[in-house]
Amino acid sequence: MIARWQRAALLLGVVLWGLVTGLAWGQGHPALALAVTALALGGHAAWLGLTVLLMRRVQRASGVAPPAVAQAWRAWWAECRAAPRVFAWRQPFRTRAEPDVWPAAPAGRPGVLLVHGYLCNRAIWNPWLRRLRALGVPAVAVTLEPPGAALDAHVPVLAAAVRQLWQRTGCAPLLVGHSMGGLALRAWWRADAGRTPVRALVTVGTPHQGTWLARWGHSASARQMRPDSDWLRQLAADEMRLRAEGSEAPAVLSVFSPCDSIVFPTQGAVWPGGETLAVTGAGHVDLLQHAAVFEAVCQRLQGAAAETSDRRP
Repeated sequence: MIARWQRAALLLGVVLWGLVTGLAWGQGHPALALAVTALALGGHAAWLGLTVLLMRRVQRASGVAPPAVAQAWRAWWAECRAAPRVFAWRQPFRTRAEPDVWPAAPAGRPGVLLVHGYLCNRAIWNPWLRRLRALGVPAVAVTLEPPGAALDAHVPVLAAAVRQLWQRTGCAPLLVGHSMGGLALRAWWRADAGRTPVRALVTVGTPHQGTWLARWGHSASARQMRPDSDWLRQLAADEMRLRAEGSEAPAVLSVFSPCDSIVFPTQGAVWPGGETLAVTGAGHVDLLQHAAVFEAVCQRLQGAAAETSDRRP
């Protein structure tokens, strides 16, 4: 669904660009045609620049020092390069280019579940799927649809993916969520109540305590990601209750960037009580391109390889 929408948006954009620039050239206004072309090619950079300015202002207002100006703009440039590759190529046209990874003999090999974020699909993980295939690591990347749905609506899809990894490997899987995907995985764990063991949960740029930008969104999931939303408060309370009742909660690693201009303030990207990994100079989507993030996941998979279990859900 997301792929179709993004393909349609790109096609519409190209058609409108062609009509406007053609009309401008035909009426003797080449400067206008060039300006429209520059906007079409660089509009996302202007938007991302605005979010950087907003991030720095909100950080200060929340009592957190914003990142150094040079770091923030390096992250902006990295995000400007990463975003078109994801939203204008991989997600619209390469959704199935990288299938899930199933080695010839997956039994006994801990696998990983990859969950994307808001307005994304499984194609955001294509580079990771290629690397995991080269390493012989079982991996499943899901697409959460419909976009904008309440986060609890995705629990059945995640439950099926976790069960598939368990059944084919015999090992507790590692869960990795980017952005909203980390919250969807927490919603799954709440529904599962710890009945299905998992190796660990790695969240990358996840708004555990909400993000300021979500106040501009009006979909169900955007409202849930607003700072101090009722849904986030209830999720944290339910997790605390389940742990008090003896449910086995996964260890959580929160990967974040102080330069993230989508999930901010920075402290909102940290799950209280878990481990943290700060990746400086990275943007929101760009986080997935940093070697330190993939290496952190591999380290937890290597630890899981020594802890295989015969227990199945």
